[in-house]
Formats: sequence, C-alpha cells, structure tokens
Amino acid sequence: MNYIVVDFEWNQSPYGKNTSNKRLPFEIIEIGAVKLDEEGREIDRFDEVIKPKVYKRMHHVTRNLTGITERDLNQGIRFSKALVDFMAWCGEDYMFCTWGNLDLLELQRNMKFYHLDHLLPGPIKYYNVQKLFRILYDDENSAMSLEHAVDYLHIDKKEEFHRAIHDAEYTAIIFAGMDKAEVKRWYTVDYYRNPKTRKEEIKLVYDTYSKYVSKEFDDKEAAIADREVRTTRCYKCGKVALKRIRWFSGKNRAYYCLAECAEHGYIRGKIRLKKTEKDKVYVVKTLRLIDEEGAKCIGDMKEELRQKRLEKRHREGGHEG
Repeated sequence: MNYIVVDFEWNQSPYGKNTSNKRLPFEIIEIGAVKLDEEGREIDRFDEVIKPKVYKRMHHVTRNLTGITERDLNQGIRFSKALVDFMAWCGEDYMFCTWGNLDLLELQRNMKFYHLDHLLPGPIKYYNVQKLFRILYDDENSAMSLEHAVDYLHIDKKEEFHRAIHDAEYTAIIFAGMDKAEVKRWYTVDYYRNPKTRKEEIKLVYDTYSKYVSKEFDDKEAAIADREVRTTRCYKCGKVALKRIRWFSGKNRAYYCLAECAEHGYIRGKIRLKKTEKDKVYVVKTLRLIDEEGAKCIGDMKEELRQKRLEKRHREGGHEG
C-alpha cells in the first residue's frame, strides 16, 4: 500500500460570499501530491494548476497567499482532466494523507459539482497528519499550522508555503518520520458522503474515545429518539454503561450525557446533529472516558442550563403579567 500525501489550493468568489455558487463555494485551482511507499520513501509527485470554470478572477486573499495569478490559471488544465489523471496516478492500493480535514471535503465537493464523485466512493478512510502530529508530539495546539509543525521539527524551509506541491512535500516529510505502527491506530474517516442506511453506519474505536456516525433520519426528533443513537456502550469492554445523566441539550448546539461503566468508570457522551444537502439529519456521537472532575462538569453544565431556562421563563412570565 502507498500513501498519497495531497494538498489543494482553492479560490472563491472575489465579489463576496453573497455571490458564491452555493454548490461550489471553493473551487480547486491546484492539486499537489507526493506518493510514498509503506516505509515512507518518496516514489513520485503530482502537480497540476487548474483552469477555473466558476471563479475566473482570483480572490485577493488567495492571490496574496499562494502567489498564483490569473495568467497561471488560464494556462492550467480543466478540473475533470486533472482529476482523472490524479486518480489514475494514485493507483489501486493507497491511503490519503492530508494536513487537516478540509482538503478531502473540498475535493469531494468539487468532484460532485463536475459529476465525478463516482471516481472516489465515500466515506473516505485517511490519515489527518495535523491530528497525528498533536497526538504523537503531545502538542495541545489544535489549530497548529503546517509551518509551525515544520519549525517544531526543524525541517529546512526550502520552498514557500501555500502552494499545493510545496505543502504536500512538507506534510510528506512530517508523515514519513512518524511511527507507522502508531499512525495506523489513529486513522480518520471523512463522512462528507454520510451513511444512508443502518448497514453503512460508521463505528470507530480509538484508545481514548469512540465515534459513531449514524444513518440518515427525517428530522432531529427521530434521530435523538433512536435507540442506537442514545446507547452508551463502553468502548473498552463493549458493555452498555449505566446512564447517570440522560441526554440533554447542552452548549454549542450539542447533546451531552454521563454514563458509568462498572469496570472503566465515567463516560461522557456527546452528540452533534448534522444536516445533509437534502435536509435530512444524521448524528456524530463520541464517547470518551473521563474522571470525577469531568463527570462533575457535565452535572454542572446541566444545572447551569436548567437555571437559565428557569430565569428565562420567570422573565417572560413577569413580562406577560
């Protein structure tokens, strides 16, 4: 199996968000990739500038960041040809590696716009090198930039950042130096093309948490009422954990609960509801072991929200009176 370390540059409407194409808010204008073998040795490179179809003028931020000009874009090739060439170059047996979680999202969005999404069935299993860097190097900066990581590892900065092939090269150097046995424990799944049926649901188990991505539901109420969605199963032993605090609507538009496994202790449940393009709903649920202090925080959050609701009802009642 090979590793395809890929990076994309994209452009957006130069006239503001209100003039964006809703189906394609970000148009890919450059594909850069480095192919590594299983040992992390470089095999080949892919680099193409793409002639845009939707946003033919450069947004000033994109132009200043990448250095790509409209003249460069006019000399590029069509996205459909670049994409077909790229997928053929990737081969049959590979895993994508990216810095962060946005590149594959925008790739799939662009492929869907051009009716090429059949070339890359989802959900996509890949390695998020930014996430791996945080895990393996014990850095708490969740929004760490690629340049920061390059400086952290004292990698020579021979090329400018924010060109696809250069960023792919730096990401490949970082990934090549990682322990592959550790890497394989922390793969990620992109669910831009989310599960549609129970059979397609995604269940991932890591050392410190588990993640479940549900099938589609007609609405939020149906999703929250689903038994599989509400279940809190300990990802260490597989047994159902006893609810201490049932699911409630908490902060940041998420639902929380507190459960307890007799063997492994407290578990924090968190549910985020996601909308599909067709206004269906699916759930991303994470379960994570926490200590007593973490368990207390869940209880405090619920109580705080309860008090706020009481105060709101009191104010509204007083106003009506």
